[in-house]
Order: sequence, then structure tokens, then C-alpha cells
Amino acid sequence: MTAPLKNDAFLRACLRQPTPHTPVWLMRQAGRYLAEYRETRARAGSFMGLATSPAFATEVTLQPLDRYALDAAILFSDILTVPDAMGLGLSFAQGEGPRFERPLRHEDDVARLAVPDMARLRYVFDAVRSIRQALDGRVPLIGFSGSPWTLGCYMVEGAGSDDYRLVKTMMYARPDLMHRILEINAEAVAQYLNAQIEAGAQAVMIFDSWGGVLADGAFQRFSLAYTRRVVERLHRQHDGQRIPCIVFTKGGGPWLDEIADLGADVVGLDWTVNLGEARRRVGDRVALQGNLDPNVLFAPPEVIEVQVREVLDRFGPPQRPDGRWDGHIFNLGHGISQFTPAEHVNTLVDTVHAHSRRLRQAA
Repeated sequence: MTAPLKNDAFLRACLRQPTPHTPVWLMRQAGRYLAEYRETRARAGSFMGLATSPAFATEVTLQPLDRYALDAAILFSDILTVPDAMGLGLSFAQGEGPRFERPLRHEDDVARLAVPDMARLRYVFDAVRSIRQALDGRVPLIGFSGSPWTLGCYMVEGAGSDDYRLVKTMMYARPDLMHRILEINAEAVAQYLNAQIEAGAQAVMIFDSWGGVLADGAFQRFSLAYTRRVVERLHRQHDGQRIPCIVFTKGGGPWLDEIADLGADVVGLDWTVNLGEARRRVGDRVALQGNLDPNVLFAPPEVIEVQVREVLDRFGPPQRPDGRWDGHIFNLGHGISQFTPAEHVNTLVDTVHAHSRRLRQAA
């Protein structure tokens, strides 16, 4: 049994329902910019030691909520847990990003690829259950996964990339291999997110972090089509509650209308998109999430306040003249930097709540 929600503003905004203020949470809100996170990671011994322990994952998920008046928690995990469960050998070297020991470089590698047994990811689902209990209804919990394309990029490149040469070579020279990887990824991601929902996630987010590196046409065939497969397979009701779905494509502004037609409830935007124009384009199809430039948080507090107000003003009062509501969830246009001054996040969160209330009163 889990406690009833005390603050459901995030879920209501996802579904374009009235909220007393604009809810706010931050991508990577549990991370290295927090001293308490760094201390917990040191106790865990490694990033994977942290991410694969439900107790540690619960601890770090709650840390930003104890500091800031955030309106949602997001599961602490990594987008690469799914390909790791496929046997690619994920590791994190100190000071480096993720790396796979066995990337997909040859036809035989792709032929051996299969949807993993979800039991290999039980530690993630156990963490979801643990976090829900620990939250005690304080705010909703968001589960997540990387998109099929984004996972595929890491699986072929073997690590992060500056030019995406290996994955794009496969995509153009052997599209049959790329499609097989993406088909398997789409099935795996759908199963993975549904298992998170069954474990207690109250919303889910698909991170298409590398979708924006694709050319027009390739984006639709190799990213959008497979994200759509995932969205279509998701459980949208659980325990009598609607489970919102968020899709975020970094660099996805040129395809906003197509992303809005995926069937998700919310489209996340990076900082290159004008939020007011985006609201006009999507109409009543979806809510919007975003989209402050994360580097604003390095500026003095008075500048952060101005920039936050500008984002909220661009979206405008969420209630339309006809009485209907458009949903807005405040977030950064990408994840928070590890170098962000932790005290600056207080300025952001407090300004979002205060100014969004003023906008509602003035409307």
C-alpha cells in the first residue's frame, strides 16, 4: 500500500488540468552538483554500485526533494541499464562517461541481440517500489528509459560520440542491421517502462537524447517510428490512475508537430525552442515541458530570476480565455550540470512557484 499524493500538480499539468502553480522538476536533479549525492556515491564505491542498489537509489532520489520544493521525483538510474541487461558489458570509468565492452559492430553481433529477461533488471523495479514507499505520497515518481534510437547509438558506438560516425555508417550502409537493433530496443523499452509502471512509477519519460543528430527523413525512420512503437505499447492506466508519458528529443524542435502526434501526453523541449510558439503549434494535443538553458544556473540569482520569469511569460497563463487549460511543467532544456551551484536551484524553484502563481492571479 502507498500513501495518497499530497502534491499532484505535476500529474495534473501533464494531463492539461488546472494547477495552483506551474510544477517544476529537473532532469538529473539527483546528481553530482549535490554534496550529499557525492558522499553517497563514495559509499557505494562506483556509479553502478549506486545505480544497482535499491537502497542507494532511494537515498539519492530523495536528496534533491529534501533540499528543494520540487513537484516530482525521478527514479535514479541510467538510460543504459537495458543494453547492459542485453549483455553488452556496461562500465563507468572514473571521470569518463559510460562504455560498453561488447558494442555492436558486426552482423553477427546484431544477430545475437535479443530482448533481455526483465528479471535481469529487477534492481530497477525494486528501486521504484522502495522510492514510492519512501516518498510517502510527497510527490509523484517518474520512471524513464532511453529511446530505442538513443540506446542504439550507444550500443553501436560503444560510448558517447562527437560525430556518431559508427552508428550513422551502419544506418546508411546497412539499414537492415540498424532496424533490427531498433526493433529489439523498442520491444525492450516498452517492457521495461511497463515493468516500472507495475512497480509504482506514476509517469514515464522517454529520453531521445540523440534524436537531434539525425537528418530530416532519417529522424522519422530511425527515431520517431520506434519511439512511437514504445508509446503505443505503454500501459496508460494502473491501479485506476492515468499514467502520463513524456517524450523528450534534444534538438527535436524542427519536428515538434510530428513529435506531438506520437500519442504521448507531454513533449519536452530543449532551450532552443520558443515556448510560446511551441504552445501555439501543438494546440491542445499535448502539454509542454521545459525549457530553461541549464547554463543560466551559473549566473547570479537575480539573473536566474529574470530568466525563469521569461520562460514562464513566454508560455503565458496556462488557462485559456475559453476556460480550458494547457499544461506546462517547468524544467531545464537538458540535464543539470554537475558544476551548478546547489544554492542556485533554490532560486529557480522558488521563482517558478511564485511567478507562476502571479500569472494565474493576473489572468
